[in-house]
Amino acid sequence: MPELIPPMLAAGGPVPAGDGWAYEFKYDGVRAISYLGGAGVRVLSRNNNTVTGTYPELAELATLLGGRPAVLDGEIVALEPGERPSFSRLQQRMHVALPAPALVESVPVVYYVFDVLHLDGSPVLASPWSERRAILEGLGLYGTAVRTTRPLTGDRVLEVAELAGMEGVVAKRRDAPYRPGKRSADWTKTPLVRTQEVLVVGWKAGAGRRAGTIGSLLLGVFDETDRLAFAGHVGTGFSDADLRALHNRLEPLARTTPPIPGVPREHARRAHWVEPVLIGEVAFRTWTPEGRLRHPVWRGLRTDQPARAASRTPAPVPPPSQGTVEGALETPDGRWRVEAVRRGRDRFYRLIHGDNTIDGLAIATVERLLHQAGIDMADLAEPSSLRHGAA
Repeated sequence: MPELIPPMLAAGGPVPAGDGWAYEFKYDGVRAISYLGGAGVRVLSRNNNTVTGTYPELAELATLLGGRPAVLDGEIVALEPGERPSFSRLQQRMHVALPAPALVESVPVVYYVFDVLHLDGSPVLASPWSERRAILEGLGLYGTAVRTTRPLTGDRVLEVAELAGMEGVVAKRRDAPYRPGKRSADWTKTPLVRTQEVLVVGWKAGAGRRAGTIGSLLLGVFDETDRLAFAGHVGTGFSDADLRALHNRLEPLARTTPPIPGVPREHARRAHWVEPVLIGEVAFRTWTPEGRLRHPVWRGLRTDQPARAASRTPAPVPPPSQGTVEGALETPDGRWRVEAVRRGRDRFYRLIHGDNTIDGLAIATVERLLHQAGIDMADLAEPSSLRHGAA
């Protein structure tokens, strides 16, 4: 059994097309390599920290494998109702080394396994993805807290991911080996939720309700020249518990001068500077011409990520188009809705699942997407509100 296999990393880019690619959901969780052998289950984060105790549910792996030694790669997520990953829920577990049974019960996690790296004493890293995938599916990893990812099919995989509430899509070249510790375009990730890893370089005191604690964090990212640059500030998305924890983490990191040059005066005034070692994640709309994050919202600390992950993200996916709704159908439980939309001379269909929307669709594409979700178009009916209104 190898002591350490660093995870292979995906490069950002648009979804590649062609028969040589396979597609999987990009989950909004934390990466984990699991080692199963005579000593039981050992789980390492992306930056090689042991997190076995943090996620005791993963002990189920040993039962599912029946004692077979293996090294597996996957993503740990916490799910909302409807089986949609929630990073905010996962935050409640990420920083708890030994969670109490009550926390494990109230915020359970699921380990989605998407690759096998070592099995029965032999490495399979050099095998193409298609062969590793066949091996993985043969392991039968389907339990309560452990599941094998399901490959996506069709030519609208990004839309399927959006409907499912996932973070995006990862395309994997079918003939590619597993490249430990390497970022490779053989795995191409296309995000839907635009997020950015950031380094905390300072903070400013709050006022009013936040008096005596943090009002906002000052942020840095590595720019295109690989230098740490000022990226703006974030003052929303924090819970009271977040603010207390951040204050405790930042106090020992205090320094007297800014760790990066070029901080505008309005941000530098009365700032408390810290060593840039804490990495966090924000959701945001876009970058300003000055290289600042526009409308960032704090999502939490990312102790599973190395500092070098704080590099600028690629361009966002365009937002859905608008139009006038001329008719609608939905499933009896209201979870899936199809709308007929007109915009100018164009007429198209919009598919809605929860708070996820895609439009610009032909009716044949709507039927195919619903079929992939296990729904028959014939089961949809006019919403009750419209029926009552017509009556």
